[in-house]
Amino acid sequence: MAEFSLPKNSKVNKGRHFPAPAGAKNVRAFKVYRWNPDDGANPRTDTYEIDLDACGPMVLDALIKIKNEIDPTLTFRRSCREGICGSCAMNIDGTNTLACTRAIDECKKAEVPIYPLPHMPVVKDLVPDLTHFYAQYASIRPWLRTQSPAPAKERLQSKADRAKLDGLYECILCACCSTSCPSYWWNGDRYLGPAVLLQAYRWIVDSRDEDTGARLDDLMDPFKLYRCHTIMNCARTCPKGLNPAKAIGEIKKLMLQRRGA
Repeated sequence: MAEFSLPKNSKVNKGRHFPAPAGAKNVRAFKVYRWNPDDGANPRTDTYEIDLDACGPMVLDALIKIKNEIDPTLTFRRSCREGICGSCAMNIDGTNTLACTRAIDECKKAEVPIYPLPHMPVVKDLVPDLTHFYAQYASIRPWLRTQSPAPAKERLQSKADRAKLDGLYECILCACCSTSCPSYWWNGDRYLGPAVLLQAYRWIVDSRDEDTGARLDDLMDPFKLYRCHTIMNCARTCPKGLNPAKAIGEIKKLMLQRRGA
């Protein structure tokens, strides 16, 4: 379970309640975290009752319906609606996931709680501030780094080497795994976290990259890599079914090999 934390000395107030339309028979309530930095008020949770017979099947459909038909002040991110962009990552029913791929029927609580990604600064409502997360991603220089002259067409790769990228390239940088990781909560200023380390391994293991040694040297730090304690929240919560903890373990193996070389 991912834990949601609030700013120090703050509390969540009981907010407004929006009942379902008269005559609605298939009703589900959504308890949504609300916070506006401009009104000076404490965070609150507003409860919205939705007629599921007039709503799509996903949590994102419910949020869009709330914003379009009930409360236009609700703020959240979304884009592709296909589990590709990672924009709608949030904490739903106690788990970090994507609102566009989380079915309403899969939510177990009668009133579905929806919060922003935990342990991140909140911009407004369900929108977390990912500035630091993306800066950490940029720090690993996530592109092919080569010294040899560029080929006329492309850098070739065998099928076996291409297969090594499976389970890595699919990461959409939604931050669900990093924000579910207690080690990242405690040391997020220096620990890169599961998402960025999985991305780092994606480039380390790429046969076309020619800067593996420097990439490993960059991670040779007491905090960047070694704050991982294999709690495995990252693998449990990843909406793409990836295993960042395994990637981190593979980097550690390469570190040992490099030390023994």
